[in-house]
Amino acid sequence: MNIGEIAKRAGVSRSTVSYALSGKRSVTEETRRKIQRVIDELGYRPNASARALANGRTSTIGLVFPPAGNHYTGMQLDFIGSVVEAAAVHDYDVLLSPSGVDSDRSFQRLLGERRVDGAILMEIRLEDDRVEHLAELDFPSVAIGRTAHPESGWWVSLDHTALAAACVHHLADLGHRRVAFVNRPEQLLQAGYESAHRGLDGFTKAAAERGLTVRTYCCGDDAASGQACVERILHDDPATTALVTLNEAALGGLYRGLARAGRHVPRDFSVTGIVASRWAETVTPQLTAADVPAEEMGRRAVDLLVERIEQPAAPGRHHLLTPPISLRASTGPATGTPIP
Repeated sequence: MNIGEIAKRAGVSRSTVSYALSGKRSVTEETRRKIQRVIDELGYRPNASARALANGRTSTIGLVFPPAGNHYTGMQLDFIGSVVEAAAVHDYDVLLSPSGVDSDRSFQRLLGERRVDGAILMEIRLEDDRVEHLAELDFPSVAIGRTAHPESGWWVSLDHTALAAACVHHLADLGHRRVAFVNRPEQLLQAGYESAHRGLDGFTKAAAERGLTVRTYCCGDDAASGQACVERILHDDPATTALVTLNEAALGGLYRGLARAGRHVPRDFSVTGIVASRWAETVTPQLTAADVPAEEMGRRAVDLLVERIEQPAAPGRHHLLTPPISLRASTGPATGTPIP
């Protein structure tokens, strides 16, 4: 079934059918209804590629999201799902590209073949060539995360600096004096991942402000790495009584390592961090954490991107989110420390 057959059955020209479908030119209400009746009878659906050629839009957005390691973590999958759901509200499909740098073939195909109307970039680095490349092309894009110079860009981000600091202050208020920081994997820190760097910066500065004794660790995105990380923490400083983590994928392993070391949470050891609520609530005891609002961030990113697509000349806009710490059951007073 094609436009020619619809035109024949409706008794109009092919161009009239095209105008009625695209809305580029007005047709009379009687003609539009006649064409629609034929379309409904035949069950016609316009070819997406042809429609894109006709109106210059694909009704598809790209999600440029490299997995941090060999697989997507649970939090990453939450973000993917949130973007897909938010895009559907705007009648957009989502094309996933696992691109890490702008030289990746997947990324270049996305742009060179104009497969999408705009792109959302994930796993942002402080110096990110993808963000810079799209800005140079004036290609509609929104980042979930911030580069080192985000002032004029389009982005949605968590304030990892403030959130990590809030976790430190929470532990310090409970009397903890020796605290560890469990970051993302070493290769991500070296690559300049902004969440890893800003979280570390917030932790370090807040710990210095409160006069805490601290150690920082990089940890792989899996439970086995989390368990091994706890073993290192307790080996390096057995007097450690608490930790802050950015690594939700290692969370189960952190708990397991503490249990195997005979540290009861929260009686002997407190755990907190920056983790999506869905994951914070899967461990026992449930994690006191600054909850990552993945659904809200995905929705806001899609809303901004649709705005960019529809208003190319609009000035940059962004959202910096600082959710409060949700007090659950994984933190308590440091052993022997009375809390007023």
